[in-house]
Amino acid sequence: MKPTTARALHGTVAAVALVALVWQLVLIVDGRAVLNETAIKPLGTRLVEFISYFTVLSNILVTYVSAVLTRDPEHDGTAWRVVGMATLVGIAVTAVVHWFFLRPILHLTGSSYVVDKLLHVVVPLLFIVGWVVAGPRGQTTRRQILPMLLWPALWGAYTIVRGFAADFWPYPFMNIDKLGWGHVLANLAGVAVLFALLGFLFVALDGRLVRRVRPTA
Repeated sequence: MKPTTARALHGTVAAVALVALVWQLVLIVDGRAVLNETAIKPLGTRLVEFISYFTVLSNILVTYVSAVLTRDPEHDGTAWRVVGMATLVGIAVTAVVHWFFLRPILHLTGSSYVVDKLLHVVVPLLFIVGWVVAGPRGQTTRRQILPMLLWPALWGAYTIVRGFAADFWPYPFMNIDKLGWGHVLANLAGVAVLFALLGFLFVALDGRLVRRVRPTA
């Protein structure tokens, strides 16, 4: 793919993700929530809770990575490769968990419904398709899988600590007060396994795509 085409594709993904994030932020500031339909909390609390959602964090990473690739479609580096895989797998996990576990319990309308689909469906599909079509190729390897898992581990630890401190659980499957330690830890282990499996899947797919681009390698 020509660099100009790749830049345009990555730029489109970055723009859509940014619009979705800003739109969701506007709804949060306006006092509307997605998963927690409770009394309106102070603005500072709402903003902290906004960035506590794995969905928001994964979309922030998509915005950042896509923006960097818009400038340089072949950007590379050791830390960058870990961030790239964490973003790719993280946004895929966002879509999978939403579709199978959160979507059935959500009853959204209007702007909340639209932005929910942008964050959980449209952005993941655009980013994954963009990665398949425009790359960068050859940067997704098994070496990134283990360090990539640090992200969901840190997020899980933060969520548990803040959950007890502020009585806030961003997702029902993380609510230790209702589910208990055993159930929540099992859920987190399941998420970690999903991360690893998707990581290996993307590594295998990248290998096939590299061979198609450079058949003589």
